[in-house]
This record gives sequence, C-alpha cells and structure tokens, in this order.
Amino acid sequence: MYAMLIAVGMFSVMDTTMKLLAAHYPAIQVAALRSLLPLPLVFAWVAWRGALRSVLRVNWPLHLLRAVLGIAMLSLFAFGLKDLSLAAAYAILFVGPILITALSVVMLKEQVSPQRWIAVAIGMAGVLVVLRPGGSGFITIGGIAILATAVCYAISAITARMLARSDRTEHMMFWLMILMAIGATALATPGWVAVDPEHALLLGGLAVSGFLGQMALNEAFARGEASSVAPFQYSALAWGVAIDWVLWQTLPDHYTLLGAAIIIGSGLYLLRQEKVHAEAEPSRFH
Repeated sequence: MYAMLIAVGMFSVMDTTMKLLAAHYPAIQVAALRSLLPLPLVFAWVAWRGALRSVLRVNWPLHLLRAVLGIAMLSLFAFGLKDLSLAAAYAILFVGPILITALSVVMLKEQVSPQRWIAVAIGMAGVLVVLRPGGSGFITIGGIAILATAVCYAISAITARMLARSDRTEHMMFWLMILMAIGATALATPGWVAVDPEHALLLGGLAVSGFLGQMALNEAFARGEASSVAPFQYSALAWGVAIDWVLWQTLPDHYTLLGAAIIIGSGLYLLRQEKVHAEAEPSRFH
C-alpha cells in the first residue's frame, strides 16, 4: 500500500513539473525531456540489477510499439495539461483501467462478462460528465487529448502484459525509456526551444520524480496483489486537487467530481470482479 501511495505522489510531482514546463516548451519537447533526463538513473538501476548483459534479447516489435505509445501518451498529456487542471486530467485518466478491460477482449482474447461490460459503459459515461465543462460547451481539445492519453495507456499496459511473458521488467523499463528518448527527441528537434537555466530545478524534479515513481510502482505490484494495490492509484485525485489549489488556486467543479466518482466506482468494481475471477480460476481444474 505504502509503495503505491509513494508512486502516486511521485507521479503527481512529475505531472506538475510537466504542466509547468508545458507553458514554456512544445508538448513533444516536454515528452523528450521526460524521457531523456532519467536515463542515467535507469542505466544505473539496470546495471545494479545485473540485466545489462541480456539487454538485447528482447521482443523488439512489442518494445517499439510501447515506445510509440509512450511518446504519444506523454505528448498528449503535456498538451492536455495546458488547458486542464491536474484534478480534471486525473479524473479522465482514471478511465485507463476501464479501457484495459475493454481492449483485453480484442488484444488478449479474454472473456468479459455482461456485468463488466456494463461497468465499462458506466465508466465511459463518467468521462463524458468530466468532459462537459460548465458553461463553455461540450468537450474541450485538452480533454480529448487526455482521453487519448488514457487510450494509449491502456494499449501500452496490455502490451506490457504480453511482454512480461518473455522479457524481464528491467529490460521493459530500459528499452521503453531509451526508445522514447530517441523517438521524442527526433520529433522535437525541428521545433526545439532552448532550455532556460532557470528551469533546472524543474528538470531535476522531473527526472527524479519519474524514476522514483516507477521504482515505487514496480515495488508495489511486486509485493502486493494487483487487485489490492491498484485502487490506491485513485489517491492521485487528492494530489491533483491539493496541487491545483496550492499552485493555481483552482478547485474542481461539480462535473469533475461527479464524473470522477462514477469512473472510480466503475474501476473499483472491475478490479473486484477481476479478483473474484482470478480466485475462481483454479477451481476449474479440480
């Protein structure tokens, strides 16, 4: 539990720095910086884990797919944060686990019960509630960008499940960061904006918080059951509300809170159903 709470806190700090940097640099450049800066820490961690010698023996097509999804995810997220508060962005991102359930039918050929499909539909309805800002029309470009981020996240998570069957966790993180850094930097180069030395503290925070967040996330899922650990990701909403208030003196409107409650409720139901399904699975062989 504590590891997951630390991971969520670190990622909230990382997202805050991305939002601050997105006000000064193109979204794709923010994605490039997010990938480039933690590389020394990633190299040191992989070497410490003794995984460098076999780093080339991996499933390259899936690693390349994850890198493309990662670049798109970071760029869209940085772009969306220009218009949305952290709390609103997190509320939309919470649909990611719900999308994983839906996409697992297509990508993993898993069976999903009618009850879980209803939960998916309710969760998507919650997204529509969040995307409807009071008095400014239906749906915003920033909201669509964050929703697209959630889709990329869901596909990437399923790809990671597939990779976990053959590749080490260290290799998955190593190549994700390397390939994202190469791809995002290449895309950002034509419009690269010189980095202001005054942003050094933000850049350092971006590197350290992203790396520590990933380490804490790995630790959380390594030591606890996914169905028990995953619900704590929803604590990000509290972080988002607090950071929005401290830095920008804004609070989420009732649409955001209502939509977030619907999405979180659907997500918790799906997590519970997955746990029940996993516990019942062995009984089929008795």
